[in-house]
Amino acid sequence: MVKIKKIFITGGAGYVGAMLAPFLVSKGYELTVYDLMIYGENVVPYDQKIKKIKGDIRDIESVKNSMKGHDAVIHLACISNDPSFELNPNLGKSINLDAFEPIVKAARELNIKRFIYASSSSVYGIKNEKNVHEDMRLEPLTDYSKFKAECETILSKYNSDDFTTVTIRPATVCGYSTRQRLDVVVNILTNLAYHNRKITVFGGDQLRPNLHINDMIESYYLVLNAKKNLISNQIFNVGFENKKVIELANIVKEIIGNDVILEKKETDDNRSYHISSRKITEILNFKTQFTVEDAVIDLKKAFNEKQLVNTLENEMYFNIKRMNSYKLI
Repeated sequence: MVKIKKIFITGGAGYVGAMLAPFLVSKGYELTVYDLMIYGENVVPYDQKIKKIKGDIRDIESVKNSMKGHDAVIHLACISNDPSFELNPNLGKSINLDAFEPIVKAARELNIKRFIYASSSSVYGIKNEKNVHEDMRLEPLTDYSKFKAECETILSKYNSDDFTTVTIRPATVCGYSTRQRLDVVVNILTNLAYHNRKITVFGGDQLRPNLHINDMIESYYLVLNAKKNLISNQIFNVGFENKKVIELANIVKEIIGNDVILEKKETDDNRSYHISSRKITEILNFKTQFTVEDAVIDLKKAFNEKQLVNTLENEMYFNIKRMNSYKLI
């Protein structure tokens, strides 16, 4: 079995990456975090085993030079979520699609042994089936999701005995991070409930797959350590609870306070998304340890302790606001 010691994380100063990096260091790895750092470098804590490089993944020569000497790549970097992507579609394509294959090719040429790609469960589109599994046809609805699906295909063709590729399709992540996002469903509801004492749900019966950020991190650790024959050229859904939006709102209300007003309005958008994580459970023995309730409790604690401030206005918590003011070209 290949021993992985040094890991290169693109987008390692993002919502998940900022928590993944110190976790992997605690497990004995050395890391390089390669990121535009538009939310600041301090979101990733200082550690002698974490090297931080401010860089753009579209600069392939910089990526190559920075990637040398590593054993594995975790590719998290992207323009996240559809509204941010639609703000500048050409920028989204250049980062989410055009930059991808050169990075994969460079990694293989540099004899990196394992390449883990963070795709999205949104690649499935809308499915009526109860268990949405990895072998189902992909029907992405947006360019963001289409490019995620295209990158999966690109990655697969580079898989070999010496270059193990793996795709992760995560549910919507929730919970506290040192690079906090408050523009994903559970986090949005919690922020509004805590500060406005009111949340509005449009529809409510739509299903959403959710995953606590700590379980997301654990899944990457499992894949890093798995035997090659179990993960080579494989795709894994990673999620936990497929809950209705109204159920999520009620969880938030119960934890934040019964004085929170829950308003329900009709909507024309009744799309539901849900996934099954049976495959990763059976093959890698993945077991979630945290719940949506835990995510809300963690956020409430962060609000109480002023770890997160001015959360209704501060652009650092909202991807689309930050991208709008930080001029990427």
